Amino acid sequence: MDLSTTYLGLRLKNPIVPSASPLSHTLDGMKRMEDAGAAAIVMYSLFEEQIAHESAELSHYLSYGTESFAEALSYFPAAGDFNLGPDAYVDLVRKAKAALAIPVIGSLNGVSTGGWVQYAQRIEEAGADALELNIYYIPTDPRLSSGEVEKRYIEVLQAVRGSVRIPVAMKLSPFFSALHNVAHRLDEAGADGLVLFNRFYQPDIDLDALEVTPNVILSTPHALRLPLRWIAILHGHIRGSLAATSGIHSGKDALKVIMAGADIAMMCSALLKHGPEHITTTLKEITQWMTEHEYSSIQQMKGSMSQKSIADPSAFERANYMKALQSFKLLA
Repeated sequence: MDLSTTYLGLRLKNPIVPSASPLSHTLDGMKRMEDAGAAAIVMYSLFEEQIAHESAELSHYLSYGTESFAEALSYFPAAGDFNLGPDAYVDLVRKAKAALAIPVIGSLNGVSTGGWVQYAQRIEEAGADALELNIYYIPTDPRLSSGEVEKRYIEVLQAVRGSVRIPVAMKLSPFFSALHNVAHRLDEAGADGLVLFNRFYQPDIDLDALEVTPNVILSTPHALRLPLRWIAILHGHIRGSLAATSGIHSGKDALKVIMAGADIAMMCSALLKHGPEHITTTLKEITQWMTEHEYSSIQQMKGSMSQKSIADPSAFERANYMKALQSFKLLA
């Protein structure tokens, strides 16, 4: 049985790739994922704040509205609050490439063109096989139009794409008014792949301390529905690779996104819950299902349930909304 797939031009032995997470903070963690069967690893993100905490451009982007709220001035974390500095990150990429036999994908997380270019180059020089750009941006300024927000994504991609030779993927949020259009523009601007979707961790309110607090809630399989739908819609319409992330907890979840058109299924929350060895379980589930349903390869099933391949393409559009509401039955 052939589980191999191609992502960002890289030939992978199977479609399971751990996404950026604390599991890649150490070389030991990455080795555990490789031993469990991971086809490649996306390292945890190097944040722009670690590269240029005092940069004027970043300060401008992140200070919209803070003039009115004194509390906001102390909310931005100090540089020492992050995990590893830029130099240590690059060194870990180098060590991972020397120790692992699978592709290592670097990850940059930020919002401006700033210092990304320099460190994209350094990550490439350290041996990374590809680079993932994770733009985490909350546009709170009412003067900022959707067109300007989209332009920023394009500019960041072009700045990095023009400085490195390795493949570059864009990790996107689902919060675009015209996601298909944005995907096409990024594809045309040189993105080698799209990762759908970034999970924006929302803050909470501590009622006792009366403070806004960070809060991480791991995904559940229900989160799969959003990337599943958009990968099914985009499959066959863009040049680059498609990666599904968020809500993939089992072999069946991975099979669903592959049938929708994904080249790989990225896992994070399930591995944080069950450990890196859960990759082995997931691969066994994929192999078992493919054997029972007489599939001989991942390529054979890829995109078979995408919007362009199914008999009723409207199932991924408004029709699904109406059918879902009509099919719901109240409990007695």
